[in-house]
Amino acid sequence: MNTPSTRRHFLRSSTALIALPVLESLGFRRFASAAAPTAAPKRLVFLGFGWGITDETWFPKISEPGAGYALPQGLQPLARHKADFSIVQGLWNKYSSDGHWGSTMWLTGANRYAQAGQTFHNSISADQVAAAKFGLQTRFSSLQLNAAEESDRSGHGPGLSLAWDVSGKPIGGQKGPLEAYHRLFSRDNTPIEQKKAMLAQKRSVLDTVRENANTLKRGLGKNDNAKLEEYFQGIRDIETRLSKDEQWLEVPPATAPIPEPKPGLAGREEIRLMYDIMVAAMQTDSTRVLTYRQPVSTLLTSMDIKVAPHDMSHYHSTMGEKLDASQRRDIAQSELLAGFIDKLKATKEADGTRLFDNVAVAYGSNIRTEHSLDNCPTLLTGGGAGVKLGHNIVVSKDTPLCNAWLTLLHGLGIEAERHGDSSGVIKEMMA
Repeated sequence: MNTPSTRRHFLRSSTALIALPVLESLGFRRFASAAAPTAAPKRLVFLGFGWGITDETWFPKISEPGAGYALPQGLQPLARHKADFSIVQGLWNKYSSDGHWGSTMWLTGANRYAQAGQTFHNSISADQVAAAKFGLQTRFSSLQLNAAEESDRSGHGPGLSLAWDVSGKPIGGQKGPLEAYHRLFSRDNTPIEQKKAMLAQKRSVLDTVRENANTLKRGLGKNDNAKLEEYFQGIRDIETRLSKDEQWLEVPPATAPIPEPKPGLAGREEIRLMYDIMVAAMQTDSTRVLTYRQPVSTLLTSMDIKVAPHDMSHYHSTMGEKLDASQRRDIAQSELLAGFIDKLKATKEADGTRLFDNVAVAYGSNIRTEHSLDNCPTLLTGGGAGVKLGHNIVVSKDTPLCNAWLTLLHGLGIEAERHGDSSGVIKEMMA
């Protein structure tokens, strides 16, 4: 068994290695006389949705900053958690120019025209900045969760992912609760030696590709070399994933603390179960960084709302049933989020704290409503980043949204100099 200073323990025999759950007695209590309790790890979660919110009934009044604000209609289901979340108003992504690119630049703050001669460019997302540090200790450096139905774009733009790598390429993820569950907890019965051989073959292929690319590099022009360097970065990313696979090759996945989801779920029940899976992923320390690109279209369908989501986001033109659909959507999303916070608070860590105390959660959208991209809806909860909770935080108009992400990263102990188009941390967010 490995040393008590680590939070991951195993039972080992001559033929098997079995991961144990995080146990208090193994984690620190048994060794209390020799060492102080091991603090629970920090986590970071981004929950993003398209089509925005209902402008008039989701935001607290700007004239009521601080803790004494009146909770608006769209956030009423979160009333029991009012002291444990904050709304931040005044944030925007200044380079956003398309009202239906809800996920593409939400966590990156990139200028899509930054590279001359190209009409699209993106950069690394805030979750992947955290994953570079937090992912070293877990089986999955990060986990990307998406809607079960690929056709449910839900107002999201190119890439259909909240997570973007260091090269500005989208990172694919699991579609729906069942796929996410199996990614986390299903066991691969392939013999260890066969797995090793497969990984060795992949490395051999990469070596050959790299050698051929290095040969090709000679004599190329500046632009072609830049493209080739991007190609090399892709190879390095694959090598990193192979190294992670090798590191965890003989360690079986954690035992699932929840039952396997039923297939075919969509909308409200899909989101609820995805929240359960996210809690399970953190509870088993399978990953510490998660993004969830939530469905909206199927959410409306599951609520028997007939209004199309795009029409709903343009409720200003006719109000009536479009406005009603938008407000009902807000309330349903807030109910689901309140349930997620309930679970975070109810889940105990090995050191006696709550999972809620050790996670930073950002919930929101890149779009406010219709095609309005200023004052991005932003709700922050969880105690992991030391953010001021229970407040209506009003910052200067057009403060970069990436300032909020930079503040979260710093609060989690990740001293990034800047992120995206950030201009600094937001002092009003700090507790």
